[in-house]
Amino acid sequence: MKLGRLFGIRAWVAAMVCLAAGPAASGDPEVAAFWSARDDANPATIGHLPWQALLTAYVRTDHPSGVNRFDYAGLRANAADMARLAGYLAALQGVDPRVHSGAEQMAYWINFYNALTVRLVAAAYPIVSIRDIGDSWLSPGPWKDVHAEVAGQALTLDNIEHDILRPIWRDNRVHYAVNCASIGCPNLPPEAFTATNLERLLAAGARAFVNHPRGVAFNGEDLVVSSIYDWFQEDFGDSEQGVLTHLIEHADEALGARLRTFDGELRFAYDWSVNAP
Repeated sequence: MKLGRLFGIRAWVAAMVCLAAGPAASGDPEVAAFWSARDDANPATIGHLPWQALLTAYVRTDHPSGVNRFDYAGLRANAADMARLAGYLAALQGVDPRVHSGAEQMAYWINFYNALTVRLVAAAYPIVSIRDIGDSWLSPGPWKDVHAEVAGQALTLDNIEHDILRPIWRDNRVHYAVNCASIGCPNLPPEAFTATNLERLLAAGARAFVNHPRGVAFNGEDLVVSSIYDWFQEDFGDSEQGVLTHLIEHADEALGARLRTFDGELRFAYDWSVNAP
């Protein structure tokens, strides 16, 4: 069998598995319960300077398209920076975030998710899509594979997003913060999350994505929105009207006015192409 055909079959099977299962929409309550402790009186901070240095070096803002790209090839070729990323992730795994404040924890988990994703993609690069990565031949992506251990708990990317961030904080803007290395995903910001800038970055991420065509776009009379609002509709009012209300909240004046008069059905789209330059 030719190599190209082999990879084509693998991609097709992975796509079918992904379509059948869909992204994880419901978290594991036992995992959420384990990670829900916090100490809001604790002033201690968790350091993210190595991650900030990597974001500064490798995030590329494409101004014409409005899509942030990450230079995975450049990172992969730089052994020192790959080691810096590995060291940062090791340091995060040495932290028990439960002793920190809620804001400190949320920033920790967002950065952890994004840094893990960047490391996975850089290690596998060049790839067409993050869905080409996985521990098994039939895997539709790396999200259910164990990639870390914190406080004695093995963790997958799905654990971080769906069992920790979404159920514990219940802030739908987390979907604009965690980055899945794809064009269709909200931008990976060139700024590491911290307890201090958390609210600002969450608000900016929501506004930027909703007002970008890959978030919301009219095609004639049709309204095409990101599949994020389909996969995780339960986080956006659990209805299409709830999604519209959320979009109006973050839309600029012109888009908001048009959304308020829309009375059709939503159409959904997503681009899984890797967000490389």
